[in-house]
Amino acid sequence: MRSIGGLLLSALVCLAAPDAKADKRVALVFGNSKYQHVPNLPNPASDANSVKLLFESAGFDVVQKQDDAGVNDMRRAVRDFTDLTRDADIAVIYYAGHGIEVNGINYLVPVDASLRRDIDVEDETVSLDRLLQVLEPAKRLRLVILDACRDNPFAKSMARTMASRSIGRGLARVEPSSSDTLIAFSAKAGLTAADGDGAHSPFTMALLKHLVTPGLDVRLAFGRVRDEVLANTGNKQEPFVYGSLGGKTVTLASLSKEDKSDAPVSGDPDAATARDYEATAKIDTKEAWNSFLAKYPKGLYSDLARARIGKLDPVAPIISRKSDSAPKQVPPPSKPIRTSNRKTHCMGTLTAAQCAQVRRTVRAAVASGRYSASDYSGATSCGCGL
Repeated sequence: MRSIGGLLLSALVCLAAPDAKADKRVALVFGNSKYQHVPNLPNPASDANSVKLLFESAGFDVVQKQDDAGVNDMRRAVRDFTDLTRDADIAVIYYAGHGIEVNGINYLVPVDASLRRDIDVEDETVSLDRLLQVLEPAKRLRLVILDACRDNPFAKSMARTMASRSIGRGLARVEPSSSDTLIAFSAKAGLTAADGDGAHSPFTMALLKHLVTPGLDVRLAFGRVRDEVLANTGNKQEPFVYGSLGGKTVTLASLSKEDKSDAPVSGDPDAATARDYEATAKIDTKEAWNSFLAKYPKGLYSDLARARIGKLDPVAPIISRKSDSAPKQVPPPSKPIRTSNRKTHCMGTLTAAQCAQVRRTVRAAVASGRYSASDYSGATSCGCGL
Protein backbone atom coordinates (compact mmCIF):
# COMPACT_ATOMS: atom_id res chain seq x y z
CA MET A 1 0.00 0.00 0.00
CA ARG A 2 2.40 2.58 -1.29
CA SER A 3 0.80 5.96 -1.56
CA ILE A 4 -0.21 9.13 0.18
CA GLY A 5 -1.86 7.13 2.91
CA GLY A 6 -0.38 9.54 5.42
CA LEU A 7 -3.13 11.93 4.44
CA LEU A 8 -5.28 9.78 6.68
CA LEU A 9 -3.91 11.85 9.56
CA SER A 10 -7.19 13.51 10.48
CA ALA A 11 -9.23 10.35 10.27
CA LEU A 12 -8.85 8.83 13.71
CA VAL A 13 -10.04 11.25 16.39
CA CYS A 14 -13.72 11.93 16.78
CA LEU A 15 -15.14 13.77 19.78
CA ALA A 16 -18.67 13.41 18.49
CA ALA A 17 -21.72 12.72 20.62
CA PRO A 18 -22.05 9.20 22.03
CA ASP A 19 -24.89 8.27 19.69
CA ALA A 20 -22.67 9.06 16.67
CA LYS A 21 -20.04 6.62 17.93
CA ALA A 22 -22.69 3.91 18.17
CA ASP A 23 -23.61 4.19 14.48
CA LYS A 24 -23.01 1.10 12.41
CA ARG A 25 -20.90 2.13 9.42
CA VAL A 26 -20.18 -0.14 6.48
CA ALA A 27 -18.37 0.38 3.20
CA LEU A 28 -17.79 -1.41 -0.10
CA VAL A 29 -14.73 -0.36 -2.12
CA PHE A 30 -13.91 -1.14 -5.77
CA GLY A 31 -10.62 -0.48 -7.57
CA ASN A 32 -10.61 -1.46 -11.26
CA SER A 33 -7.23 -0.92 -12.92
CA LYS A 34 -6.38 -3.93 -15.09
CA TYR A 35 -8.86 -3.73 -17.95
CA GLN A 36 -8.73 -6.58 -20.44
CA HIS A 37 -9.98 -4.83 -23.59
CA VAL A 38 -8.89 -1.23 -23.12
CA PRO A 39 -5.72 0.35 -21.66
CA ASN A 40 -5.14 -0.08 -17.94
CA LEU A 41 -5.70 2.72 -15.46
CA PRO A 42 -2.70 3.39 -13.20
CA ASN A 43 -4.37 4.65 -10.03
CA PRO A 44 -7.66 2.89 -9.10
CA ALA A 45 -5.98 -0.04 -7.32
CA SER A 46 -3.89 2.32 -5.18
CA ASP A 47 -6.90 4.59 -4.66
CA ALA A 48 -9.04 1.71 -3.44
CA ASN A 49 -6.34 0.40 -1.09
CA SER A 50 -5.96 3.76 0.62
CA VAL A 51 -9.71 4.41 0.81
CA LYS A 52 -10.19 1.01 2.44
CA LEU A 53 -7.55 1.88 5.04
CA LEU A 54 -9.17 5.28 5.51
CA PHE A 55 -12.51 3.74 6.42
CA GLU A 56 -10.93 1.10 8.63
CA SER A 57 -8.89 3.71 10.49
CA ALA A 58 -12.03 5.80 10.96
CA GLY A 59 -13.68 2.92 12.81
CA PHE A 60 -16.05 1.52 10.19
CA ASP A 61 -17.53 -1.76 11.37
CA VAL A 62 -17.02 -3.54 8.05
CA VAL A 63 -15.03 -2.55 4.96
CA GLN A 64 -15.10 -4.88 1.95
CA LYS A 65 -12.89 -4.41 -1.12
CA GLN A 66 -12.84 -5.82 -4.64
CA ASP A 67 -9.77 -5.42 -6.85
CA ASP A 68 -10.02 -5.63 -10.64
CA ALA A 69 -13.49 -7.15 -10.50
CA GLY A 70 -15.21 -8.71 -13.49
CA VAL A 71 -18.91 -8.23 -14.02
CA ASN A 72 -19.93 -11.35 -12.07
CA ASP A 73 -17.69 -10.43 -9.13
CA MET A 74 -18.97 -6.85 -9.08
CA ARG A 75 -22.59 -7.90 -9.16
CA ARG A 76 -22.06 -10.51 -6.46
CA ALA A 77 -20.23 -8.05 -4.20
CA VAL A 78 -22.97 -5.44 -4.60
CA ARG A 79 -25.68 -8.01 -3.97
CA ASP A 80 -23.98 -9.41 -0.86
CA PHE A 81 -23.47 -5.89 0.48
CA THR A 82 -27.20 -5.77 1.14
CA ASP A 83 -26.59 -8.07 4.12
CA LEU A 84 -24.59 -5.26 5.70
CA THR A 85 -26.73 -2.28 4.73
CA ARG A 86 -29.86 -3.85 6.16
CA ASP A 87 -29.12 -2.68 9.70
CA ALA A 88 -26.50 0.00 8.96
CA ASP A 89 -26.77 3.65 9.90
CA ILE A 90 -24.21 4.80 7.32
CA ALA A 91 -23.38 2.88 4.15
CA VAL A 92 -20.78 3.92 1.58
CA ILE A 93 -19.80 2.56 -1.82
CA TYR A 94 -16.58 3.88 -3.36
CA TYR A 95 -15.66 3.06 -6.95
CA ALA A 96 -12.50 3.91 -8.88
CA GLY A 97 -12.27 2.83 -12.50
CA HIS A 98 -14.00 3.45 -15.81
CA GLY A 99 -17.56 4.70 -15.84
CA ILE A 100 -19.75 5.55 -18.82
CA GLU A 101 -23.09 7.17 -19.53
CA VAL A 102 -25.43 5.67 -22.12
CA ASN A 103 -28.80 7.19 -22.84
CA GLY A 104 -28.71 9.21 -19.61
CA ILE A 105 -27.92 6.24 -17.35
CA ASN A 106 -24.59 5.84 -15.57
CA TYR A 107 -22.73 2.52 -15.54
CA LEU A 108 -19.60 1.26 -13.78
CA VAL A 109 -17.36 -0.82 -16.03
CA PRO A 110 -15.91 -4.15 -14.82
CA VAL A 111 -12.44 -5.12 -16.03
CA ASP A 112 -13.71 -7.86 -18.37
CA ALA A 113 -16.21 -5.68 -20.26
CA SER A 114 -15.68 -5.49 -24.02
CA LEU A 115 -18.72 -3.35 -24.93
CA ARG A 116 -18.54 -3.96 -28.64
CA ARG A 117 -22.10 -2.70 -29.06
CA ASP A 118 -24.07 -0.10 -27.14
CA ILE A 119 -26.69 -2.71 -26.32
CA ASP A 120 -24.06 -4.73 -24.41
CA VAL A 121 -23.92 -2.15 -21.65
CA GLU A 122 -26.78 -3.60 -19.62
CA ASP A 123 -25.20 -7.07 -19.75
CA GLU A 124 -21.54 -6.23 -19.10
CA THR A 125 -21.65 -3.40 -16.56
CA VAL A 126 -23.22 -2.45 -13.22
CA SER A 127 -25.57 0.52 -13.14
CA LEU A 128 -25.39 3.32 -10.60
CA ASP A 129 -29.10 2.72 -9.96
CA ARG A 130 -28.25 -0.76 -8.71
CA LEU A 131 -25.81 0.68 -6.17
CA LEU A 132 -28.42 3.10 -4.90
CA GLN A 133 -30.92 0.29 -4.56
CA VAL A 134 -28.51 -1.69 -2.38
CA LEU A 135 -27.84 1.32 -0.13
CA GLU A 136 -31.53 2.04 0.42
CA PRO A 137 -31.87 0.35 3.87
CA ALA A 138 -29.20 2.53 5.53
CA LYS A 139 -30.81 4.86 8.06
CA ARG A 140 -28.74 8.06 8.29
CA LEU A 141 -26.59 8.31 5.17
CA ARG A 142 -26.37 6.54 1.83
CA LEU A 143 -23.23 7.63 0.03
CA VAL A 144 -21.83 6.69 -3.38
CA ILE A 145 -18.40 8.07 -4.36
CA LEU A 146 -17.43 7.69 -8.02
CA ASP A 147 -13.91 8.42 -9.17
CA ALA A 148 -15.02 7.31 -12.61
CA CYS A 149 -15.56 10.36 -14.80
CA ARG A 150 -12.65 9.55 -17.12
CA ASP A 151 -12.79 9.59 -20.91
CA ASN A 152 -14.84 6.69 -22.26
CA PRO A 153 -12.29 4.35 -23.91
CA PHE A 154 -15.07 2.32 -25.57
CA ALA A 155 -16.74 5.25 -27.34
CA LYS A 156 -14.85 5.04 -30.64
CA SER A 157 -15.07 1.28 -31.05
CA MET A 158 -18.59 0.72 -29.74
CA ALA A 159 -21.07 -0.06 -32.51
CA ARG A 160 -24.38 1.82 -32.37
CA THR A 161 -27.43 -0.41 -32.71
CA MET A 162 -30.01 2.30 -32.23
CA ALA A 163 -29.74 5.83 -33.57
CA SER A 164 -31.65 7.22 -30.61
CA ARG A 165 -29.22 5.75 -28.07
CA SER A 166 -26.72 8.42 -26.96
CA ILE A 167 -23.31 7.91 -25.40
CA GLY A 168 -22.22 10.86 -23.33
CA ARG A 169 -18.93 12.31 -22.17
CA GLY A 170 -18.21 11.65 -18.52
CA LEU A 171 -21.19 10.72 -16.36
CA ALA A 172 -24.75 12.03 -16.51
CA ARG A 173 -26.31 14.25 -13.89
CA VAL A 174 -28.30 12.28 -11.35
CA GLU A 175 -30.87 13.23 -8.74
CA PRO A 176 -31.37 10.58 -6.03
CA SER A 177 -34.99 9.72 -5.40
CA SER A 178 -34.33 8.80 -1.76
CA SER A 179 -33.65 11.30 1.01
CA ASP A 180 -30.39 11.27 2.98
CA THR A 181 -28.54 10.13 -0.14
CA LEU A 182 -25.43 11.71 -1.65
CA ILE A 183 -23.65 10.84 -4.89
CA ALA A 184 -20.20 12.36 -5.31
CA PHE A 185 -18.66 12.60 -8.78
CA SER A 186 -14.97 13.29 -9.28
CA ALA A 187 -16.01 15.78 -11.99
CA LYS A 188 -19.23 17.60 -12.76
CA ALA A 189 -21.72 15.75 -14.95
CA GLY A 190 -20.71 15.71 -18.62
CA LEU A 191 -17.07 16.47 -17.88
CA THR A 192 -14.05 14.21 -17.44
CA ALA A 193 -11.63 13.82 -14.54
CA ALA A 194 -7.88 13.36 -14.47
CA ASP A 195 -6.30 10.11 -13.34
CA GLY A 196 -3.30 12.04 -12.02
CA ASP A 197 0.45 11.61 -12.30
CA GLY A 198 1.07 10.39 -8.75
CA ALA A 199 -0.08 7.40 -6.74
CA HIS A 200 -3.62 8.78 -6.52
CA SER A 201 -6.05 10.70 -8.66
CA PRO A 202 -6.55 14.35 -7.60
CA PHE A 203 -10.06 13.50 -6.39
CA THR A 204 -9.07 10.55 -4.22
CA MET A 205 -6.04 12.45 -2.93
CA ALA A 206 -8.39 15.12 -1.59
CA LEU A 207 -10.82 12.52 -0.23
CA LEU A 208 -8.07 10.92 1.82
CA LYS A 209 -7.25 14.28 3.31
CA HIS A 210 -10.72 15.58 4.14
CA LEU A 211 -13.47 12.96 4.01
CA VAL A 212 -13.28 11.68 7.59
CA THR A 213 -12.10 14.82 9.34
CA PRO A 214 -13.33 14.49 12.95
CA GLY A 215 -16.53 16.42 13.62
CA LEU A 216 -16.76 17.73 10.05
CA ASP A 217 -20.09 17.30 8.31
CA VAL A 218 -19.77 15.19 5.18
CA ARG A 219 -21.14 18.03 3.04
CA LEU A 220 -18.43 20.39 4.22
CA ALA A 221 -15.85 17.65 3.73
CA PHE A 222 -16.85 17.36 0.07
CA GLY A 223 -16.69 21.14 -0.17
CA ARG A 224 -13.06 21.00 0.92
CA VAL A 225 -12.44 18.19 -1.55
CA ARG A 226 -13.88 20.33 -4.33
CA ASP A 227 -11.72 23.32 -3.42
CA GLU A 228 -8.54 21.25 -3.29
CA VAL A 229 -9.17 19.49 -6.60
CA LEU A 230 -9.91 22.79 -8.32
CA ALA A 231 -6.69 24.25 -6.93
CA ASN A 232 -4.59 21.23 -7.89
CA THR A 233 -5.96 20.99 -11.44
CA GLY A 234 -5.86 24.67 -12.33
CA ASN A 235 -9.68 24.89 -12.15
CA LYS A 236 -10.00 22.23 -14.86
CA GLN A 237 -11.74 19.63 -12.69
CA GLU A 238 -14.60 20.35 -10.32
CA PRO A 239 -16.00 17.51 -8.20
CA PHE A 240 -19.74 17.67 -7.70
CA VAL A 241 -22.17 16.19 -5.17
CA TYR A 242 -25.78 15.36 -5.97
CA GLY A 243 -28.53 14.70 -3.42
CA SER A 244 -29.38 16.19 -0.04
CA LEU A 245 -29.31 15.59 3.70
CA GLY A 246 -31.32 16.96 6.59
CA GLY A 247 -30.28 19.61 9.09
CA LYS A 248 -28.27 17.39 11.46
CA THR A 249 -24.52 17.01 11.22
CA VAL A 250 -23.46 13.74 9.60
CA THR A 251 -19.80 12.81 9.88
CA LEU A 252 -17.97 9.72 8.70
CA ALA A 253 -15.31 9.94 11.42
CA SER A 254 -15.34 7.88 14.57
CA LEU A 255 -12.93 6.24 16.97
CA SER A 256 -11.38 3.01 15.83
CA LYS A 257 -12.68 -0.09 17.58
CA GLU A 258 -9.55 -0.70 19.61
CA ASP A 259 -9.55 2.88 20.90
CA LYS A 260 -13.20 3.11 22.00
CA SER A 261 -12.70 1.39 25.35
CA ASP A 262 -9.75 3.44 26.54
CA ALA A 263 -10.39 6.76 24.78
CA PRO A 264 -9.88 9.77 27.06
CA VAL A 265 -13.10 11.38 28.21
CA SER A 266 -11.55 14.81 28.12
CA GLY A 267 -9.47 16.37 25.38
CA ASP A 268 -5.91 15.08 25.74
CA PRO A 269 -3.84 17.39 23.51
CA ASP A 270 -1.63 14.47 22.46
CA ALA A 271 -4.41 11.94 21.81
CA ALA A 272 -4.96 13.10 18.24
CA THR A 273 -1.23 13.11 17.54
CA ALA A 274 -0.85 9.58 18.88
CA ARG A 275 -3.68 8.16 16.81
CA ASP A 276 -2.45 9.95 13.71
CA TYR A 277 1.01 8.53 14.38
CA GLU A 278 -0.45 5.02 14.57
CA ALA A 279 -2.31 5.54 11.27
CA THR A 280 0.87 6.77 9.59
CA ALA A 281 2.85 3.82 10.92
CA LYS A 282 0.43 1.48 9.16
CA ILE A 283 1.36 3.10 5.85
CA ASP A 284 5.06 3.58 6.69
CA THR A 285 6.20 5.46 3.59
CA LYS A 286 8.24 8.65 3.29
CA GLU A 287 5.20 10.47 1.88
CA ALA A 288 3.06 9.42 4.83
CA TRP A 289 5.62 10.48 7.42
CA ASN A 290 6.21 13.85 5.73
CA SER A 291 2.45 14.44 5.74
CA PHE A 292 2.46 13.69 9.46
CA LEU A 293 5.31 16.15 10.04
CA ALA A 294 3.56 18.84 8.01
CA LYS A 295 0.68 18.66 10.48
CA TYR A 296 2.75 18.01 13.64
CA PRO A 297 6.14 19.73 13.25
CA LYS A 298 7.09 19.56 16.95
CA GLY A 299 6.89 17.12 19.82
CA LEU A 300 7.75 13.56 20.75
CA TYR A 301 5.88 11.92 17.89
CA SER A 302 7.40 14.32 15.38
CA ASP A 303 10.88 13.32 16.55
CA LEU A 304 9.94 9.66 16.25
CA ALA A 305 8.63 10.30 12.74
CA ARG A 306 11.89 11.95 11.68
CA ALA A 307 13.85 9.04 13.06
CA ARG A 308 11.67 6.62 11.12
CA ILE A 309 12.18 8.55 7.86
CA GLY A 310 15.90 8.34 8.44
CA LYS A 311 15.63 4.56 8.63
CA LEU A 312 13.44 4.31 5.52
CA ASP A 313 15.66 6.49 3.33
CA PRO A 314 18.88 8.19 4.46
CA VAL A 315 18.40 11.02 1.97
CA ALA A 316 14.63 11.38 2.19
CA PRO A 317 13.16 14.93 2.22
CA ILE A 318 11.99 15.55 5.76
CA ILE A 319 9.70 18.36 6.89
CA SER A 320 11.66 20.45 9.34
CA ARG A 321 10.31 21.91 12.56
CA LYS A 322 10.56 25.41 11.16
CA SER A 323 8.33 24.76 8.14
CA ASP A 324 4.92 23.20 7.76
CA SER A 325 5.20 22.80 4.01
CA ALA A 326 8.65 23.10 2.42
CA PRO A 327 10.53 19.79 2.48
CA LYS A 328 14.31 19.81 2.29
CA GLN A 329 17.05 17.24 2.01
CA VAL A 330 18.61 16.41 5.35
CA PRO A 331 21.07 13.69 6.25
CA PRO A 332 19.94 10.80 8.44
CA PRO A 333 20.44 11.32 12.17
CA SER A 334 23.75 9.75 13.12
CA LYS A 335 22.85 9.91 16.79
CA PRO A 336 19.58 9.89 18.72
CA ILE A 337 17.89 13.26 18.97
CA ARG A 338 19.04 15.15 22.04
CA THR A 339 17.26 17.68 24.15
CA SER A 340 18.77 19.09 27.31
CA ASN A 341 21.81 16.78 26.79
CA ARG A 342 19.65 13.69 27.26
CA LYS A 343 19.61 10.69 24.92
CA THR A 344 15.92 10.96 24.14
CA HIS A 345 13.35 11.66 21.46
CA CYS A 346 11.04 13.49 23.81
CA MET A 347 10.60 17.20 24.22
CA GLY A 348 10.21 17.10 27.99
CA THR A 349 8.62 15.11 30.80
CA LEU A 350 5.58 13.21 29.61
CA THR A 351 2.28 13.02 31.44
CA ALA A 352 0.69 9.70 32.34
CA ALA A 353 -1.76 10.08 29.46
CA GLN A 354 1.07 10.76 27.02
CA CYS A 355 2.96 7.73 28.24
CA ALA A 356 -0.12 5.58 27.76
CA GLN A 357 -0.38 6.74 24.15
CA VAL A 358 3.33 6.05 23.58
CA ARG A 359 3.06 2.54 25.04
CA ARG A 360 0.10 1.68 22.81
CA THR A 361 1.94 2.96 19.75
CA VAL A 362 5.16 1.10 20.51
CA ARG A 363 3.47 -2.17 21.41
CA ALA A 364 1.35 -2.15 18.26
CA ALA A 365 4.36 -1.39 16.07
CA VAL A 366 6.56 -4.05 17.66
CA ALA A 367 3.77 -6.64 17.61
CA SER A 368 3.28 -6.06 13.90
CA GLY A 369 6.93 -6.90 13.25
CA ARG A 370 7.64 -3.63 11.46
CA TYR A 371 9.94 -2.26 14.14
CA SER A 372 11.89 -3.31 17.17
CA ALA A 373 11.61 -1.65 20.53
CA SER A 374 15.04 -0.10 19.99
CA ASP A 375 13.52 2.12 17.29
CA TYR A 376 11.70 3.91 20.08
CA SER A 377 14.45 4.45 22.63
CA GLY A 378 13.02 7.85 23.34
CA ALA A 379 9.90 6.32 24.82
CA THR A 380 11.78 4.67 27.67
CA SER A 381 14.19 7.52 28.27
CA CYS A 382 11.26 9.84 28.86
CA GLY A 383 10.26 7.70 31.81
CA CYS A 384 7.37 5.87 30.14
CA GLY A 385 8.71 2.35 29.91
CA LEU A 386 7.37 -0.26 27.53
